[in-house]
Amino acid sequence: MKKTIGILGGMGPLATADLFTKIVSMTKAGCDNDHIRIFIDNNAQIPDRTTAILKGGADPLPEMESALRNLEKCGASCIIMPCNTAHYFLPRLQPLTSTPFISILEETAKACAATYPGKTAGILGTTGTLNTGIYSKALEGQGVAYVLPNEEQQKTLMDIIYSIKGGTMLTDPAPFQSIMEEMAAQGADYFILGCTELPVAAQQLALAGNFIDPTTELARSAIRFCGYEVNE
Repeated sequence: MKKTIGILGGMGPLATADLFTKIVSMTKAGCDNDHIRIFIDNNAQIPDRTTAILKGGADPLPEMESALRNLEKCGASCIIMPCNTAHYFLPRLQPLTSTPFISILEETAKACAATYPGKTAGILGTTGTLNTGIYSKALEGQGVAYVLPNEEQQKTLMDIIYSIKGGTMLTDPAPFQSIMEEMAAQGADYFILGCTELPVAAQQLALAGNFIDPTTELARSAIRFCGYEVNE
């Protein structure tokens, strides 16, 4: 029986669409029937993860579990979440199911070590992701050096992220480029687009640079998990 993918989405919706598009475009296939069956629960009612972590906002776990149960009923062979910050809650979510999750953090850390050995990553992500240290821990596990944004850079990043979540089409690359230039001066050799809205932002702004796109790494791993070939 062919394996299938369950996307626990809605965090945010455009990031979910980006992951689905990448899985389809990266799967080696000659026709419709050669593609992977994918189930998507675009649960946009999952409470904001950063707000929950930093401000004691509504716990996202109940709505995440609701989406998980739907994907289980569909028969998903694995679960993937196009939200880096949501992985803070994975230690509570994974024990609720026997269906394996593929971690965007772990796959990204492996890609960093393989693609830029001995180089220093600049981690770009939500304040919730960075404050929890979930990326730092994953990178340290692979021996990857990193630098983090300062407070002002982080504020600008959050503005960019929530503009994408709000459906705004970005047109001015200067704020994003400024962050990259400043972090490069602090030692960053390349950048992890560690919020699933950031690959969308980078595409909209046609940014040039050395990037690791966690959404792409997650898509690649899910394709291989299901026994399909990746279009490199």
